[in-house]
Amino acid sequence: MALVWEKRSGGNLYQVRRHGASVRLYSNGVFHSQWNERDPLKGSLWELLFLPAYFLPPERIRSVLLLGVGGGALIRLLQRFLRPERVVGVDLDPVHLSVARKHFGVRDATLVCADARLWVTDYLSNPDQSAFDLVIDDLFGHSDGVPERAVTADQNWCRQLLQLARGSGGGSTLHSRAGGDPPGLVIANFGSRRELLASGWRTPAVGALLGGAWSAELPGYENCVLAASTGPLSRRQLTSAAPSQINPALPGCRLSSQLKPLPRWA
Repeated sequence: MALVWEKRSGGNLYQVRRHGASVRLYSNGVFHSQWNERDPLKGSLWELLFLPAYFLPPERIRSVLLLGVGGGALIRLLQRFLRPERVVGVDLDPVHLSVARKHFGVRDATLVCADARLWVTDYLSNPDQSAFDLVIDDLFGHSDGVPERAVTADQNWCRQLLQLARGSGGGSTLHSRAGGDPPGLVIANFGSRRELLASGWRTPAVGALLGGAWSAELPGYENCVLAASTGPLSRRQLTSAAPSQINPALPGCRLSSQLKPLPRWA
């Protein structure tokens, strides 16, 4: 694996490496992002975060908020396959945003260097701000070389993400959806299924807001991905639209995703 670039900043060592056609971002030895321009759907964890977007019809995903940019691989997937009109990425680490632009080829996206918790609170304080069709929570840091969530998914955080994902409706605001458009979708990454099941997403107060909730896991990874919405979510919709390389209904699918409805709250 060839070292392309490295930088020490704030006590962290950042490295960009190439492995064949893939570019990879490492931070203190932790593997953060991977992008392969020639073959982007290879069955990795990033595709597991991307797959649940197809719970919505692709034409409905006009605006996306990504909390936790990393190297920007997820932005590249969204833009390659769903082509949203608006993408906003928020990350606390300015080096990640620089790497996303210079090494992962992220273009035509608004990248914001900020604490996601503060940014979300400030954004929601102005009801005239535009809502999003898709909100992705991939806020991870690392401790002693082990990735861990950077923001606790308590009830307040879950409610905030659902409020952001009201469906843009061609320019509607956070206050209301224009034209009665159906609600948007929240995708959230967790370090394990246990962490997801212990989060605010499974409390009665948040569960009562949900019309649909699914989990997705990938053999060989501990991560567990949530897809949740105040509207219903249909597996049939997902399998009717997802690309063949990651579509769980098709033979030869590269992504061994284990999709299942999220158990009702206790």
